[in-house]
Amino acid sequence: MEKLEQLYEGKAKKVFKTDNPNEFIIEYKDDATAFNGEKKGSIGGKGVINNKMTELIYTMLEEKGIPTHFIKLLSDSEQLVKAVTIFPLEVIIRNTAAGSICKRVGLEEGLKLDTPIFEFSYKNDAFGDPLINDYHALAMKLATKEEIETIREMTFRINDILKDYFLEKGINLVDFKIEFGKTADGQIVLADEISPDTCRFWDVKTNEKLDKDRFRRNLGNVEEAYIEMLKRVKD
Repeated sequence: MEKLEQLYEGKAKKVFKTDNPNEFIIEYKDDATAFNGEKKGSIGGKGVINNKMTELIYTMLEEKGIPTHFIKLLSDSEQLVKAVTIFPLEVIIRNTAAGSICKRVGLEEGLKLDTPIFEFSYKNDAFGDPLINDYHALAMKLATKEEIETIREMTFRINDILKDYFLEKGINLVDFKIEFGKTADGQIVLADEISPDTCRFWDVKTNEKLDKDRFRRNLGNVEEAYIEMLKRVKD
């Protein structure tokens, strides 16, 4: 599989064309950013860990009926995926109050929510990825009503699967951000990644943070947290 022209470089990954128009190569980076790029740094080994974690989790989700863009690992930091057009929507699920929602609406961090909170944000760095609702998405032609319904249904199903999956590994899935894409034949699939970059993971017994909040909040032991999460997913 030959890596051709680079199509995109984001905060955590690069995307390349291949000699197959229906397949891309994603290369995971060690770069780390927070607060919409205001804080920048590097987390040693992050690209390898996030690549492997995403492979393990997406394979598990596929087995449970969730379509994803993942095809196979190519190397420690690269994977082959289906070529998709990404919806310009970040999809967020919150099971426990943490992070920005506490600042926005005054919830106490750590509060277990009676029902998961579903949020959209407009995936646009220039505007700081602002929160939007269905009506914004429709008016801005970011997705159709049917696509939004499909994305919402899939997201809640993914949340149910992941909560149980991580709980078995001693982890509370506090919240997470995912993205969806559309294949050439029109199928909506889970894309991007699921990793400590995109989720909040708290140890069930200690509430120790095992995710990018260690980088955001200068808590130290960032690499160790990522290594621990990969270890638990592998076990």
